[in-house]
Amino acid sequence: MDTHLLSKSDIRHRIWQELQRAVVDRHHEWRTPVLATLGVDGAPQARTVVLRHADSGRAVLHIYTDSRSPKVAELEAAPQVSLVFWSKRLSWQLRMRAQATVQRSGPEVDAVWARISTSAAAGDYLSAQAPGAVLDTAAEGHSKGVSGPHHLALIKLQVLEIDWLELARSGHRRASLTQTGWTWRVP
Repeated sequence: MDTHLLSKSDIRHRIWQELQRAVVDRHHEWRTPVLATLGVDGAPQARTVVLRHADSGRAVLHIYTDSRSPKVAELEAAPQVSLVFWSKRLSWQLRMRAQATVQRSGPEVDAVWARISTSAAAGDYLSAQAPGAVLDTAAEGHSKGVSGPHHLALIKLQVLEIDWLELARSGHRRASLTQTGWTWRVP
């Protein structure tokens, strides 16, 4: 499909359609974007995360993490984040600016935990040690050390702006999208 024929509303729809596909398709290139935060020391931090939910109507994305992860403290201190997505298949890059909110408890966290508590992923949130903790031996790094209550946190990302870039032989295109508008930009 020649995406140069897509209208502004078609492109917006396609972006969210692809994000929603990435939630359920483990092989979708947008399933694992890079999340950039401001570290508590003031230095930039970036890591790959797994996209768990995409709501086009509210322009909200969800990711999960261990509530003791350093990124939680970073988000609570400075909730403005950036996400970067790349799709070779589409030749599209998305850079998103979003406002993060961390939920450590409540009905939504309980519902997520109910879904994953019996899966292999549950161990990611049951470790006795916090992510990044120093291990005494290398062998300890292979043990989940599962015990006690879960440490699942839900991170909601309210998308404020999307910088969309399409790379194409027929000419690159770029635009900024917000909830209320669209601005074409020089690629």
